[in-house]
Amino acid sequence: MMKVAVVHDWLITYAGAERVVEQILAIYPSADIFSVVDFLPDDQRSFIQGRKAHTTFIQKLPFAQKKHRGYLPLMPLAIEQLDVSGYDLVISSSHAVAKGVITGPNQLHICYCHSPIRYAWDLQHQYLREAGLTKGLKSWLARWSLHKMRLWDLRTTNGVDYFVSNSDYIGRRIKKVYGREAKTIYPNVAVEDFDVVDTKENFFVTASRLVPYKKVDLIVRAFAGMPDKQLVVIGDGPQMEKVKAAATPNIQVLGYQPFDVLKDHMARARAFVFAAEEDFGIIPVEAQACGTPVIAYGRGGARETVVAGETGVFFDEQNEASLQAAVGRFESDFTFEPWRIRQNAERFSTAVFQERFKAFVESDCQEFFGALE
Repeated sequence: MMKVAVVHDWLITYAGAERVVEQILAIYPSADIFSVVDFLPDDQRSFIQGRKAHTTFIQKLPFAQKKHRGYLPLMPLAIEQLDVSGYDLVISSSHAVAKGVITGPNQLHICYCHSPIRYAWDLQHQYLREAGLTKGLKSWLARWSLHKMRLWDLRTTNGVDYFVSNSDYIGRRIKKVYGREAKTIYPNVAVEDFDVVDTKENFFVTASRLVPYKKVDLIVRAFAGMPDKQLVVIGDGPQMEKVKAAATPNIQVLGYQPFDVLKDHMARARAFVFAAEEDFGIIPVEAQACGTPVIAYGRGGARETVVAGETGVFFDEQNEASLQAAVGRFESDFTFEPWRIRQNAERFSTAVFQERFKAFVESDCQEFFGALE
């Protein structure tokens, strides 16, 4: 029996990356869990089987529970202090620093990479703008810190034996940044939790955390210019007031809603609208699991989860005119086949993820440990 360690960046909430961790632990239920910090609320601990993770010194630093990202410059040092030397197989779930955990030559390290550190690599300039760090001493300190982070991030790729990417899009980013090949295994989506609704109602829906890169304000402005079309916006976040200010009478801004309300709106909507450039993007797949087509920005993971002309349509530029043109094409040309849309979503089911990930790990183990004999 192999001893298995699962290393995740930080355990704060149950979101997309944590769903992957949940299924890795379902495959390897006796694995031990490691993380920079673990501040999961008690009512969200079930996905790690109610256990506590082994954490780093950052866990005990002031304000770490609410401001853990502020300790990013210390995280490379912190992750290197986690002792996983007693494990045969180390699986890191990494979008920041988890892949930097130190392993030895007789240990197999597989990294499920959600993305190389976005704000240190190609999204650095966007991050600095959104953080208000484009000028001054703080800007230069942030740039220097990100420069050091890039050097560390590149060095630690040598400790990973095999990379798994959550999309071909991220596979290309891994190749560009690390010079390494990655096997794409799409993250699990709980398609079984959604029911297909054959008859759709006359409204569009979007749902997201209201942060700048999600571009919900763009969607609202586009529909404000189409007053004959109804839009429902679900979600909360720092841009709530901006979104509300742009909304016109044909747009309902519902704010945060429970999962059942979100699911109900996605199932009944004429189409789900998605304007972000995501690494993968779980929620467009959830919409398709309801038999609901998707109108999406044609970059990033959406290109792999939405089939143009069959399960949705794309728009090419992140602006109002391009989205409005896509809505027009959708209404005039799209043929609605709800069960065909659901069938596409099933490619990303939990069962498919478990089967593919387990087969990949077993193959790697056989090759790696066989070479040691």
